[in-house]
Amino acid sequence: MLHTYPKLGLHIGGEWLGATTRRAHTVLNPATGAAIGDLPLADSADLDRALEAAEEGFKVWRKATPDERASVLSGAARLIRERGEEIARTATMEEGKTIMETRIEVHMAANLFDFYAGECKRIYGRVLARPTGQRSMVVKQPIGPVAAFAPWNFPIANPARKLGAPIAAGCSVILKPAEESPGSAMAVVQALLDAGLPKNVAQLVFGVPDEVSRHLLASPVIRKLSFTGSTVVGKHLMKLAADRALRSTMELGGHAPVIIFDDADLTKALDLLAMAKCRNAGQVCVSPTRFYVQEGVYERFVTGFAERMAAVKVGDGLDEASRMGPMANPRRPEAVGQLISDALTSGARLHGGGEPIDGPGFFWKPTVLSDVPVSARIMNEEPFGPVAAMASFRDFDEVVEQANRLPFGLAAFAFTENGRRANLIGDALEAGMVGINTTMIAGADSPFGGVKQSGDGKEDGPEGVEACLVTKAIHQA
Repeated sequence: MLHTYPKLGLHIGGEWLGATTRRAHTVLNPATGAAIGDLPLADSADLDRALEAAEEGFKVWRKATPDERASVLSGAARLIRERGEEIARTATMEEGKTIMETRIEVHMAANLFDFYAGECKRIYGRVLARPTGQRSMVVKQPIGPVAAFAPWNFPIANPARKLGAPIAAGCSVILKPAEESPGSAMAVVQALLDAGLPKNVAQLVFGVPDEVSRHLLASPVIRKLSFTGSTVVGKHLMKLAADRALRSTMELGGHAPVIIFDDADLTKALDLLAMAKCRNAGQVCVSPTRFYVQEGVYERFVTGFAERMAAVKVGDGLDEASRMGPMANPRRPEAVGQLISDALTSGARLHGGGEPIDGPGFFWKPTVLSDVPVSARIMNEEPFGPVAAMASFRDFDEVVEQANRLPFGLAAFAFTENGRRANLIGDALEAGMVGINTTMIAGADSPFGGVKQSGDGKEDGPEGVEACLVTKAIHQA
C-alpha cells in the first residue's frame, strides 16, 4: 500500500502554519536514511502567539462541562481508530518501528482518550461536616495551561498521553513533540480538532528544544510542566520549572532489571522477553535491559535468548514480515555500539549481533551479552537499543541488591512460579511499575511512572488527570 508522508506544520491559534520563512528541520526515514519532510521550527514570535492562544483557550475550556470534554475525547478516539492505518504508516515512516507496532500504538492512543473521556465525569470533591449554617467544600479545578514535551519513541501514544489528561481536566496545552516524528503528533491533534476541541485549547509547536523549553517555562501563562525523556534533560527542565515553582510530571530514563529465578517457566519467559527486547528496537523506556538469571538456569537462558534474538527478522517497518525495524536516528547505533564495545573490553561474552546491518538506514543486529561485569557501562547506562546484558546470581538478597543498585526505578520484571517469592520480589523492587511473569505493565487505567531518578508523578489512570488539577478548600459561614 502506497502512503504519502504528510505536509508538516505548527498548529497555533487554530491555524496550521508551514515553513515559509521559518527555519526547518529535515525529517528522515530511519529505514532508508532519506529525507521525507521539512518541519517548520517555531521562533519566539510563534511561541508568544502559542502562549497567548493557550491562555485564551484555558478561559474557554475550563468552563466546558464534563460531557463536553468527554464528547471531544471519545470523538477523537473514534477518529483515530478510523484513520488508524494512515496514522500507523506515518509513524512507521518517521520513527522506524514495525507497522504491527504502530497499529497497536494507534489503539493505545484511542484507548487513552476513551479512558480520559470517562474520567471527565469522575473529578470529585467533597463536603466537610460543619455546624448548621456553615459549609466547607473541597473542590478540584484545572491547574491551567500545560507545557508538555514528548519524545520520539512512541510518536502516536506519547502525544495522546500528553494531551488527554489535561484536556479531560479542563486545561489547555502547548505540546512540543520530538522533531524526529512530527507527523504522528499532527494526526492526534487533528483528530481532537475534528472532534470539536476549541481551536485555542491545543497548540502544537516544534523547535530547538532548549529555546522552546526556556521560552515556555519562563512565561507566567504556563502553570504545569509535563515531560517524558532522558533523566539529564528532565533535571534541566526541573531546574527551569523551579524558578516559577511549577508543578511537574516527569517520566524519565530507566534501566529495567529482569530477574529470572530458577523455578521460572523458561519457555514463557524467553518468548516474552525476547519479543519485548526487540520491541521498537529496544527504544522503550520500560524495555528489559539488565538480565539477572539464577545460576542453575543461567546457561540455558542465555542460549535460548540468543537463539530467539537471532531468529528475529529485521527490516523496513512497512514490510509486514518485519519483526524489528531500524533504530530511530543515526545517533542510536553509534551510542549502542560504544556500550557493546565497552562491555566486551570489560570481559563480557557476545552471543550474536553486536554490529550494524550493512545497507541504508539505521539498522542494528539484535545482540546478547553474557557475563557482563557490574562495572561495564551498559550495566549502569540505559542502552535504549536491541541489546540484552546478562549476569548470573545466587540468591534472593543478592539479586535484589543488584536490581536496586542504580538511581533509576521506572520498570522492573521478575519471573518465578513460586507465589511467595512473587509477593516478596514485587515488594522488594524499587520501581514505579513491576511485571511478574509478564512484560505488559501499562494500561490506560493504570498509573505510569517511576521512582528515584526515573521521575516524579504519574501519567495514565485517574492519577494522570489528578496531576492536572488543583485542590481548593472553600469555607463559608
